Amino acid sequence: MPNVQTLDPSASPLDYYGWELRHQREANNLKQGQLGDIIFCTGSLIGQIETTKKIPTRDFSERLDAALGTGGVFSRLIGLVLRSQLPTWFQPYADMEAHAAYISTYQAQLVYGLLQTEGYARALLGVDHPSRVDEMVAARLERQRILTGEAPPAMWVVLSEAALLQEVGGHDVMREQLARLLDFRDNPWVQIQVLPFSVGQHTGMMGSFNLLRFEDDPDLFYVESYEGHMTANPQVIKERSVGYARLQATALSPEDSATLIARVMEERYGDQS
Repeated sequence: MPNVQTLDPSASPLDYYGWELRHQREANNLKQGQLGDIIFCTGSLIGQIETTKKIPTRDFSERLDAALGTGGVFSRLIGLVLRSQLPTWFQPYADMEAHAAYISTYQAQLVYGLLQTEGYARALLGVDHPSRVDEMVAARLERQRILTGEAPPAMWVVLSEAALLQEVGGHDVMREQLARLLDFRDNPWVQIQVLPFSVGQHTGMMGSFNLLRFEDDPDLFYVESYEGHMTANPQVIKERSVGYARLQATALSPEDSATLIARVMEERYGDQS
């Protein structure tokens, strides 16, 4: 790992964050331990973040801004830092997702990332990335901030019934996750439908996919396997848009979907005692 004195602030958002933290701390004549005392953490953590050995959090960044009077510098930087922790192949999609006016997604097995709880995301990401799970979970939760911003996208989610039944993280995690889905019932910008097994064959059986629409840019189609593929090909957009409309028409209504989610939450993941 590079020493803090040799950090190149242009190397990455994380390097710049560490460099700026050290610069601001020294400008305020504070040692690492002193700053740690002010923002309720250890001096060791300050040092680890300054040397890019630890990923900062949004809460940490907001406390830094308050303590150092930096006018929101670190609160603005943290979004870039966490975005940089996403897989390289996924970052272009995340950038487009953050600017979409309308998101349509069909999920064949899992809850969509923007709707995942921390526990669900941690269990999921920990399977393939146990050594990086903290930063990857933080990056996923950062993505979700678009749903609570000043101009959230309109989002329509069709979930296969499999997403409700595929246990991720244990009963408690699943119960919390399904409760989170139910929390969106009163959100005017998020609609959730469940596609029940009883529909048989359907147009989404090739797997999960997303459609993004923008105010001034062409629509995008995105499909993810081990790496994602994104295209603005008009023919693909047309075919998948029609396919998605058919999924919406076949799935349970949002109201009936909420009833099914609540039933699965109680019967499958409720208190078994």
